[in-house]
Amino acid sequence: MKLIFNNMKKEEAKEISNWKYEEPYSIYSLDGSEETIAEFMNGSYYFVYENNKLIGYFCFGESAQIPVGKKYGVYDNENYIDIGLGLKPEMCGKGEGYNFVKAGLDYAKSIFIKNKFRLTVASFNKRAIKVYKKVGFEEIDYFTRKNKKGNINFIVMILDN
Repeated sequence: MKLIFNNMKKEEAKEISNWKYEEPYSIYSLDGSEETIAEFMNGSYYFVYENNKLIGYFCFGESAQIPVGKKYGVYDNENYIDIGLGLKPEMCGKGEGYNFVKAGLDYAKSIFIKNKFRLTVASFNKRAIKVYKKVGFEEIDYFTRKNKKGNINFIVMILDN
């Protein structure tokens, strides 16, 4: 898997903002709005290509955090770089996650001084959790976010390299 990382551009932001994930992963689907595109263009997002095809993205820092997690103090330790990611919907569940996450971490190590990473994942997303644990992430905290459909539980995981 030879991946190419680049700063997010508007064309890629528009495409990603229209990705739709099947249940139970639909909470990761975006609405294609100008606000969503603007978030992708805030400087903390990077798109990922493989064989000249857009396959995913990574974000780092505050953009990778779930805002309500701050009130629980789960992001207080500034020794960690928060990492967020998205894999193109049709690639999910096909065994690509491990290499994708490893490549993203390698890229992050090349642009940040720190090599300690933290991510937040919905607790129902067993596929992603399995990948993150295989990469070496460990669960350290939990919190709940209320939304229109009820509560979503999140797991905070860290990787110390």
